[in-house]
Amino acid sequence: MIVSLPRTAVLSGSLAVVAALALSACGAAPDDASTTADGKNAATATSAADFGGMDALVEAAKKEGTLNAIALPRDWANYGALIDGFQKKYGIKIEVESPDGSSQDEINAVTSRKGQKRAPDVVDLGSSFALSAAEQGLLAPYKVASFADIPESQKDAQARWYNDYGGYVSIGCDAKRVKECPTTFKDLLKPQYKGQVALNGNPTQSGSAFGGVYAAALAGGGSFDDIQPGLDFFAELKKNGNYTPVESTPATVEKGETPISIDWDYLNAGYADEFRAKGVDWKVAVPTDGKYAQFYSQAVNKDAPHPAVARLWQEYLYSAEGQNLWLKGYARPVLMAALDKAGTLDKEAAAKLPAVTGTPAFPTEDQQSKAKTALAQGWSKAVSG
Repeated sequence: MIVSLPRTAVLSGSLAVVAALALSACGAAPDDASTTADGKNAATATSAADFGGMDALVEAAKKEGTLNAIALPRDWANYGALIDGFQKKYGIKIEVESPDGSSQDEINAVTSRKGQKRAPDVVDLGSSFALSAAEQGLLAPYKVASFADIPESQKDAQARWYNDYGGYVSIGCDAKRVKECPTTFKDLLKPQYKGQVALNGNPTQSGSAFGGVYAAALAGGGSFDDIQPGLDFFAELKKNGNYTPVESTPATVEKGETPISIDWDYLNAGYADEFRAKGVDWKVAVPTDGKYAQFYSQAVNKDAPHPAVARLWQEYLYSAEGQNLWLKGYARPVLMAALDKAGTLDKEAAAKLPAVTGTPAFPTEDQQSKAKTALAQGWSKAVSG
């Protein structure tokens, strides 16, 4: 089954670290660079056409000159290539703060830095976190040119957020450190995996970890309406000593600290590519007993200090170029079907995606909110002690 998701690292081999923000903390509203000669302001534009067209948006964005991003590791879903591609195409600098931050970190930055020049312009959130941000009034309505091609179930009717890329929960395993790699959630309970099973973050803050618990719930007889079996699973995993609280990252994988990692298939597939030359034999399996997929959601900060660049970044991400760059990072772009129909899909990259049978389903907004509440109330108890 499928949903939406946070962050911590991986994919097509880019290992450079993005510079942190070094902007001043003083308050500031968008300046004249964000406004056209006829008085149209990027901060209120709900589409490129509303601002006077793409040429006008590009001109205003170049005047602003910078995009403040947060929690975008270069090795996560090929974001390094996306960042480089945008900078080269438009000559606009992208500053990425806390590349390994979580979805909750992004929301915290938006709320705590309102009115500041160093506030994030855009966010890439786990879907449940995007829903929360929209409910809090933090996001600006904006329709990219390809908005109509995004499936209805994967976008907010008010265009405050829409899904960008996604994948399936998978089990990654270092075959040189683990004698027999697990392929199902049931396998993970075996005593031979003591102290080896990790998540990519805390599920109350991280979309990928949230997905891992949801997948475990489905494997244990739960549903989109009942994530409790997932909490019970991790409580048992903790009790028998198999669960490790170490957050799985490329570094912990390479060092052998997290030899088994429950994470998105595009991240685990990226590990396999990235570490092959380093002697790590990383195997990836989409568990048949907990098949769960999810997309991340893209959005513009309502109070973005660079509103034109924020909107231009969205246009780039939802262009054929941007969508195919995600695909090259093993992530499934939200416009994959539309690109295929238009003949602009990178079929070579599509053929390399981890094989999965069946059609994923998506939890509703209410189901995600309910699951998030259950996690907030029960996660610490499940893995404490």
